[in-house]
Amino acid sequence: MTLQKRKLGSQRLEVSAIGLGCMGMSQSYGPADETESIATLHRAIELGCTFLDTAEVYGPLRNEELLGRALEGQRNEVTLATKFGFVINEGKQQGRDLDSSPANIRRAVEGSLKRLRTDHIDLIYQHRVDPAVPMEDVAGTVSELVQEGKVRFFGLSEAGVANIRKAHAVYPVSAVQSECSLWERNLEADIIPLLRELGIGLVPFSPLGRGFLAGEVKRAEEYPEGDFRKNDPRYQGENYDANVKAAGIVKDIAARRNAKPGQIALAWILGKGEDIVPIPGTKRRRYLEENVAAADIVLSGDEMSELDAALASDRISGARYAPATLAMIDR
Repeated sequence: MTLQKRKLGSQRLEVSAIGLGCMGMSQSYGPADETESIATLHRAIELGCTFLDTAEVYGPLRNEELLGRALEGQRNEVTLATKFGFVINEGKQQGRDLDSSPANIRRAVEGSLKRLRTDHIDLIYQHRVDPAVPMEDVAGTVSELVQEGKVRFFGLSEAGVANIRKAHAVYPVSAVQSECSLWERNLEADIIPLLRELGIGLVPFSPLGRGFLAGEVKRAEEYPEGDFRKNDPRYQGENYDANVKAAGIVKDIAARRNAKPGQIALAWILGKGEDIVPIPGTKRRRYLEENVAAADIVLSGDEMSELDAALASDRISGARYAPATLAMIDR
């Protein structure tokens, strides 16, 4: 199959209906396997899953370098999204320090262009809102980079209502990236209505709940050091037990539809609107193929409602992040 296209925003950005989050190829989810990761990227292109998401901070730097090598000769077949905004010195992330100053944005973009082996970035996101830099300065700098041909479209990641409005007033925002899934519904009250008011697309990351909704999960303590899930509150203790119970409906519907649980979770988010493009992450061809096949599943209204009710916010146990990481979300 070849994935259909969807439009993000009102500036003619068209991408595959499902994208590929590439972070896990370089960090957070077990040891890296460059050979399989590159094979996964090539298979994604074959399947039409050509919206690829990376960031300067993934690795740091290594994930962009990986994509640059893998896409040699195939750059024009994909839509590349990357991000700026963290402080990186000599290839190392400096804690949670942020820097979206115009000078650092330009430094980050030049580095990303070099690592990705390209002359332009299709979609550039501010990775996290930097409270020390006015959003108007961020949007203005990106608009200059667009005029220079180094960037095509502008996005924000985990931005709140006020900053989305500020940015969009200076230069059109095409997409907002944020965690959004059956078990993370924090965007429904304010963010999604705003995006639709302004004509901005939504790019959900972790649409499978960091693997939880795919059904192949273990308790936090069973994951090795360095795996993000080891410190994920929703994988821990009583939270884990409650969430396994709540997510049972995903397995039930998957069994009825002869599908994988993760495919049902993706079908749910795809069914929420044509302006939504999830980017499930994987570094293995097997899971990529399962994720892409979710585009062929259309859930009924009753199935959508059943999932909505079973995994409502008050049915999910535990915060989405540890407190220090949660504090960086602009909500």
